[in-house]
Amino acid sequence: MKVLVIGSGGREHALVWKISQSQMVSEIFCAPGNPGIEDKASLVDIKADDIDGLLNFAKDKKIDLTIVGPELPLTLGIVDLFEGAGLKIFGPSKKAAELEKSKAFSKDLLRKYKIPSANYKLFTSSQSAGEYLKDQKFPIVIKADGLAAGKGVIICDSLESAEQAVEEILVKKIFGSAGNKIVIEEFLEGEEVSVLAFSDGNNIVPLEPAQDHKAIYDGNRGPNTGGMGAYSPAPIFTDTLAEEILENILKPTIKAMALEGRAYKGILYAGLMIIREEPKVLEFNVRFGDPETQPILMRMESDIVPLFLAAIEGRLDSQKIKWRKDASVCVVMASAGYPYSYPKGEKIEGVDKLRNSRNTVVFHAGTKKVDNKLVTNGGRVLGVTSLGNTVSEAIKNSYRAVSKISWENVYYRRDIGKKGVK
Repeated sequence: MKVLVIGSGGREHALVWKISQSQMVSEIFCAPGNPGIEDKASLVDIKADDIDGLLNFAKDKKIDLTIVGPELPLTLGIVDLFEGAGLKIFGPSKKAAELEKSKAFSKDLLRKYKIPSANYKLFTSSQSAGEYLKDQKFPIVIKADGLAAGKGVIICDSLESAEQAVEEILVKKIFGSAGNKIVIEEFLEGEEVSVLAFSDGNNIVPLEPAQDHKAIYDGNRGPNTGGMGAYSPAPIFTDTLAEEILENILKPTIKAMALEGRAYKGILYAGLMIIREEPKVLEFNVRFGDPETQPILMRMESDIVPLFLAAIEGRLDSQKIKWRKDASVCVVMASAGYPYSYPKGEKIEGVDKLRNSRNTVVFHAGTKKVDNKLVTNGGRVLGVTSLGNTVSEAIKNSYRAVSKISWENVYYRRDIGKKGVK
């Protein structure tokens, strides 16, 4: 079968890498892709948000299955468009993708169906938000309602910093129209974990858990990013906790979406905070997480293509996933200055040294080729992902690989996975 993967980041590289291992697949295309994906797929010069262009390509090439990586085409309705043309596509409909597109919608859904989450209030006025903040305890969390590439969450330690966040989001529009509305939310303190699950609108098959590292600096300090690294499995994730998350969060959410007329098919990503062994929802995403996908797929033994098809066709109840016992760690190598301004076009050295590594894959995120040389082309540039018998061993393998790669303004955290060892 012919498969089209939509997107250009590390997540899409990991998806192409995993799909290429399937005996069911004869040809893979990736739109627009990146230089790291070229080894496994034919790159297509169509942007991820050009959903009409992607549909025309899929029809012309007789694509059998399309996998959507990023959230934007999902929120634009690419699944509805492809299904209307009789094409198989993996991902939620436009109505179901509202779960990520609007944090206000997500929070209201959680409250309505009594799914555990933080207390919150919604605002469109900076003045009203400012008055509300005067009576709140700190720290507090302020979120842009819409899509902000994983950066629309600000944790504020004081009234002054909270008022500044409100001003920046609602008035200065640092996140554009995504900040037309804000969520002011209770700060939850505990341990974060990411749980991804396949859904066919009724049945759920969870993946192995992972833990992301959102903050830019070691020790979880500094502003949030799209993610600076991740590891899997998460030792905090016991069988009891897994069952509780499935029964009290994942299943009720899928049921709630069906009751709202928004049947959910695709990957449901639940970002959770574990507080004294009680899970609460921090956020939902409607696609594979980045960088969590990289270590999770490194550990997946099963063919992923039957899972995509079963989710689309409503028969996930027949699917089980086999996992490697190894741990996996992904360290994101970024451009210095990320998540704000950063240079581009810097020559990357050393990636070829790891091409034939037995336990490491270098997933490309923000790269391009200029005069046949690999250069930086984004904030998060590479996701160096390694296996090991334990989390500790996977950390050593990943950082050993990282040490072989360089460019002039490279930056990465040096504590990825350490909380998993503790």
